[in-house]
Amino acid sequence: MPLAYPATAADWRHLARQRLPRFLFDYIDGGASAEHTLAANVQDFAALQLRQRVMLDVSQVDSRCQLAGQDCAMPLALAPVGLAGMMARRGEAQAARAAAAAGVPFTLSTVGICPIDEVRAAAGTPPWFQLYMLRDRGAVQALLHKAWAAGCRTLVFTVDLPTTGPRQRDLRNGMAHSGPRAGLLRASQILARPGWVRRVALAGKPLTFGNLTEQVPGGHDLGAFKAWVDAQFDASVTWRDIAWLRQQWQGRLLIKGVLDAEDARAAVASGADGLIVSNHGGRQLDSVPSTVRALPAIVQAVGRQTELLLDGGVRSGVDMFKALALGAHGVLIGRPWVWALAGGGEAGVGSLLALWQREFTVAMMLAGVTRVQDIRQQQLAAL
Repeated sequence: MPLAYPATAADWRHLARQRLPRFLFDYIDGGASAEHTLAANVQDFAALQLRQRVMLDVSQVDSRCQLAGQDCAMPLALAPVGLAGMMARRGEAQAARAAAAAGVPFTLSTVGICPIDEVRAAAGTPPWFQLYMLRDRGAVQALLHKAWAAGCRTLVFTVDLPTTGPRQRDLRNGMAHSGPRAGLLRASQILARPGWVRRVALAGKPLTFGNLTEQVPGGHDLGAFKAWVDAQFDASVTWRDIAWLRQQWQGRLLIKGVLDAEDARAAVASGADGLIVSNHGGRQLDSVPSTVRALPAIVQAVGRQTELLLDGGVRSGVDMFKALALGAHGVLIGRPWVWALAGGGEAGVGSLLALWQREFTVAMMLAGVTRVQDIRQQQLAAL
C-alpha cells in the first residue's frame, strides 16, 4: 500500500524504489563490493547516544548557522549526486528550488543532468558546484569559468575518485554493461515503471550531462557522455594539483573525500578552505571506516584550522546533531534528498528538509542547547 504521508528517509527510500527502474534505484542506493561501509555509515550513527537534559531554558532555540560563509537555516547542505535529473523530471532544478526554500545550500554535480544556468534560474540563487579533476584541464577551466559566471562562489572538489569503485548492484542490473543483453535488461526494468517513462524519460528531456554538452563529442547521446566521463577520471592527481586549481578558482574551496587525519593535514596545507569528511557514501572502497567514526581524529588534527563538514550516513535531524557534537560544523546529505526527489519531487525534498529541521531543533531543546555553536561533545552520552 502506498505511503500517503512519508515521515522518514526510509519512507522516501521505499517510495523511490517503487517509482524508479531498478538500475536507477540501485545506482543511488548501492555501495561498493559487499556494502559493509555503506551499512556502517548508518549503523555507527545509530550507536551514538545523546545526553538528555531537563529544566533548562530552551524557549529560544536558533538552528541558524553559516556554512562556507553562506547563511543557512540549519547546518545542512544537499550533497552533489550524479544523474539526479534521471530520478525526477529536471531533478536538480527541483531539488535546488526546495533547498533554497528551506534555506540550505544545494551542490550541483559535474555529472548532473541539468546545466548550472538552469539550476540557478530555478532556485533564484547560485548553487555550490562540485568538480572532478578531469584529464582534460581545458575542460576543467571551462567548467570553472561557467560556474563562476553563474555566480557560484563555493567549489566542492572531489578527491576520492581516481576510478569508480566496484558496485555489484550495477553489475547485476545491467547498468555496468553494454551490448544487447544489458540493453534488454535495462529496457525491461524501464517498461516496469511506465510512470517514470512518462514523467522523466519523456517530459524530462534532454537527459544529458548538462554541464558537459560543450566538452563531450557525440552530441546528446547519454552513452557517449558516460564513456567520455569514465575516460576522464585522472588517477595521477596529487595535492600539487590543488595549487593549480587554486590559481583557477578564487572562491571558497572545499575538499570532499577525506577520511584520514594525514590527508586532512595535507588538504589544509594545499590551501583548502574546508574539508568534507566522506567515503563517497560507501561507494568507493568497501571496509573503510564510516565517516562518523573517522571524524574525531580529523577534528583533532585540523578542527581548529578549517571548516569541517561530514557526508555519509546522515538519516535524520538527530544524526545532524550527533555530527556536530563530534566536531563537524555541518553535514551534507545525498541519498535522502534523492529518495525524496524520486518519491515526491520538489515537494518531497521540501517535506524531508522541514522534518529534519524540526528534528534538529527538538534535539537541541532536549539536549539543553539553544545555539548551533554550543553543540559540543558534552552532549553525547558516555558509552
